[in-house]
This record gives sequence, C-alpha cells and structure tokens, in this order.
Amino acid sequence: MKKTLIIILVSIAISSCSKKTNMQQMSSLSGQAAQLSNVPVPKFSADSAFSYLVKQVDFGPRAPETPAHKNCLNYLNRKLGEYADTVHLQKFNVPGYNGVMLHLANVVASFNTRAKTRVLLTAHWDSRPRADHQPGGAVDKPIPGADDGASGVAVLLEMARDFKQSPPPIGVDIVLWDGEDYGKEGDLNYYCLGSKYWAATKPFSYYPIFAVNLDMIGQKDLSIPKEGYSVQYAPDIVNLIWKTAAEMGVTQFVDTLGEDIYDDQIPLDNVGLKAVDLIDFNYKYWHTLEDTPDKCSPESLSAVGRVLLEDIYKKIPVPVS
Repeated sequence: MKKTLIIILVSIAISSCSKKTNMQQMSSLSGQAAQLSNVPVPKFSADSAFSYLVKQVDFGPRAPETPAHKNCLNYLNRKLGEYADTVHLQKFNVPGYNGVMLHLANVVASFNTRAKTRVLLTAHWDSRPRADHQPGGAVDKPIPGADDGASGVAVLLEMARDFKQSPPPIGVDIVLWDGEDYGKEGDLNYYCLGSKYWAATKPFSYYPIFAVNLDMIGQKDLSIPKEGYSVQYAPDIVNLIWKTAAEMGVTQFVDTLGEDIYDDQIPLDNVGLKAVDLIDFNYKYWHTLEDTPDKCSPESLSAVGRVLLEDIYKKIPVPVS
C-alpha cells in the first residue's frame, strides 16, 4: 500500500488557532484536576485480530469500484456497529484516473462519546489497485493487501471489541480511511484520499489529544521505527508510545529513527493534530501479489494492540469531574 519510496518535504500548514486548541487540551491533562484511570486494561486477543485480517483478505482485493470493496465496506460498517457507541459512513466521491468516478467511504466510529478527552485511531481499509512492485510485472492486477491495509484495520477492530467489553476511560474515535492507496506511484495527489477528505471537513472544534495511524504493522518479524514526520510533529506522543512498549517488553517497537513517510498522518498534521504513524516499511512484499495473510502474524498485531490499549487505559490522565 504505502506511499511512494520518494522522500519528500512536507509543508505543514497549522493555523495558530488550531495549535492553541490542541496545546491547551494537552496541557490541561497535566493539571491537578486530572488523574490516571483505574480501569483494567483489556486483554488483546491476537487470534481474534488475525481472524479480522483474514476476513478482509477473503473478500478479495478491496480496490475502489470493485465488488470486494463494497462487500468489505458493508462488513466493516456492520462489525463496528456491533461494538461502537456510534458509527457512520462518511461518503465522498473523487474523480479518478481515466475519467472514473470513485465512490469512497470512511468508516467513523466513536466510543465513550461524552468524554471530552479523546484520542483518534486510524488505518486504511482499501487495498491497492495495481501490483506495481510485482517481480516480472502484473502491474494491472490488484494486491491482496494483507499487511498493507488489512493489518491496521484488524488491530482496530479487535480494539473496538475490547472497548465494547470494557469501556475506555477516555473517548476514542476510530476512522477507517478509504482511497489511501489508489494513486499511481509518485502521484501524491491520489494518495490518502480518505484522510484528506476527513481533515478538510472535520468539525473545527474536534481536536483529540493525539492521533495514531496504523499501517503495515502485521508482517512477521515486525520492526517499527520512529517514523520521521511523527518525530518532527508529535515527539511527545512518539516518546509515550515507545516508552510504554519498552516498559511492557514489546520489542517490535525499535528505538531508531525511520524515514519520512507520506501516509495518512500528514493530512492530520496539516490541520493541527498531533499524529503518529506506526509503520514498518521494510516489507519485501509491498505492492505485490504476495502480500497475503501467510506473511503476517497474530503476534505482530498483538504487539501494536497491547501497547495502544495500555496507553489508552493507563497512561492518559482523565479529567476529574
């Protein structure tokens, strides 16, 4: 799925007002009117998460304007509807290549809707319509997208199930992006379509304390470095996540600086959100027909899910009413 292999410079356009809103919310958590939660951390099920990964791939490649894309959207909407307090489809249309009109939809779910302290968790659910890194060709065939797409969604679906069984002490919003991996290589105008649309239309007052995007986090031998733009624009959140992983002995988070990757965190950065991209870009099956579930592991999904649950339930101060 990912971006391009080109390392690019991104101009982050953050208004002074959005900065102030986000910073005020962050600083308020460290005051005396907040305390850590005593809600037990749910036990993340690696096997359940992996079953969500397989289920998505079983629909077939989820490229826009295909039956698999439509069927998977219905599944994700229904599944999150079972777990979330609210869920809705954010539908939008984008002109694609060769005169095709893309009918896309982000899936937006919320938990503990009354809580003012909120975090945003995201992943893209579409898969790439071309295998442009397939050895020997096959560019016109869509990829299965097991790691590149389904892995992040699988972790969030399992976390949603946990939130249903044990409501989180803070508010949590999940957005599954559509149209992230549509663009031809090097054409950034057609990447991250769902996150760009969401960022352009989000309520002005919505500023979660941070956002975490999950992408390509299911592969075997998972090794997640600190993505470059995340370190630049959300260093405190990067430190929080990696410190938690170290305390838990989760070795899949490695304390090294990774490359700058244009992913769904960038549109969020551009509207003033603190966004972290969790991604292992060192994946030999990237944008090939071999991106299948056998290249992924339940343990990798669990590593990410367990760390994020620990942060949500134990590391973020909850305002005292």
